[in-house]
Amino acid sequence: MGEIALVFTGGDSVDRIVAAGLPADALVIAADSGLAQANALGRHVDLAVGDFDSVDVGALRAAVDAGTVVERHPTAKDETDLELAIGAAVARGCDRVVVVGGHGGRVDHFLAGALLLASDRFADVRISAHVGAARVHVVRDEVQLDGEVGSLVSLLAVGGDATGVWTDGLEYKLCGERLLAGSTRGVSNVLVAPTASVTLESGVLLAVQP
Repeated sequence: MGEIALVFTGGDSVDRIVAAGLPADALVIAADSGLAQANALGRHVDLAVGDFDSVDVGALRAAVDAGTVVERHPTAKDETDLELAIGAAVARGCDRVVVVGGHGGRVDHFLAGALLLASDRFADVRISAHVGAARVHVVRDEVQLDGEVGSLVSLLAVGGDATGVWTDGLEYKLCGERLLAGSTRGVSNVLVAPTASVTLESGVLLAVQP
């Protein structure tokens, strides 16, 4: 099994209770202003990636002094800092990535980031994200969802239809069914057990716990 990477992004802060549950022995990567997010949660950053157009210069200098490796990219580039950071995690042998951060009010960044998590480029990586108070899982085969009974779960097909979808522990059960890309059928399902499962035969789902 490969290594786990925590990729910190900027935007809305993540609850410290959530942060306390993040793996302690992961490779920590900051995507640009994600450096501030990691610092706020007391996590040492192993690698900082990006064009650093939105990072505090003093904080970046202090990180370098503390041993952080910096991978600087030009502002005019074809990939967002988040994509560069996830790519850096994969290049270092990580097969599980947990993204930590928020969308910071930029709807375009939020949508691009959500689609990025489900990209074919990262099909061999198990990816999840803490986006502010929400949790997002990329489902390519099977995933377990933990949460309070009565809390919401939405299942969204990305990049095409998801087929052979089975759920257990959700109020509106799916039994080998198809969720169409662009359909809202999977929105606002409900946990009826502390742990639910979602499996599928083909396609990609985003399982969102808002």
